[in-house]
Formats: sequence, C-alpha cells, structure tokens
Amino acid sequence: MNMLMFQGMVASGIGAVGLFASGDWKGLGKEMENYELGKVGYVMTLVWTSVPWELFAVATMALVFEVSSVFSNAVGTVGLPLAPIMAVVIFDDRMSGVKAVAMVLALWGFLSYQHHTGR
Repeated sequence: MNMLMFQGMVASGIGAVGLFASGDWKGLGKEMENYELGKVGYVMTLVWTSVPWELFAVATMALVFEVSSVFSNAVGTVGLPLAPIMAVVIFDDRMSGVKAVAMVLALWGFLSYQHHTGR
C-alpha cells in the first residue's frame, strides 16, 4: 500500500506542477462552467473516474501479493481491451478507428505475452 500511496503522490505532484507551469489552472473554472452536465456533473465525473482507478490499483497490488506479479500483469493486460468494449456497449459510445486500433494492439500485446510465457 505504501508503494501505491507514494506512486500516487508523485504522480499528483508532477501533474500539479504541470498544471500550474502551463497556466492551464486559470481555465479550470471556465471548463467546469461550460461542462455539458453542469458543475456537479463535472465533479462527479472526476470523482467516479478516480474511484475505479484506485480500486484497480489496489486490486492489482492484491493480485501481486496473493498470487504473483505475472498473473497480475496478465489480468491487467487482458483487461485493456475491455474498457473500450464496455464504453461502446454500456454508454452507446461510438467505436472510432482509434479505439479499434487500441483494442487490436492490446489484444496483440496480450497474445504476444501469452506466447512468450508459454501459457
């Protein structure tokens, strides 16, 4: 858990430095006001995007400790193409060429990984 915490702190720090160094922080209020779902929708989108990522990070760490790092990596790799598929199925999102290429590359990476490990 310490590893996750420190990794998150460093990433947050680097993100904050980049936000303030670029001057993008000045436009955050305007971005929130212009958000299609309103201010509450903006905040809820940020919150409910971060919660699953944190759960994913904790679950990945749990797999490393309970099973093995190889299995954790395999689960993470096979899960990559599931996100765009679920976005299309659940949210009626449009399947673009970029999503299709990302899915093909994720599947290719998983299959290459499986071939390399012999499993």
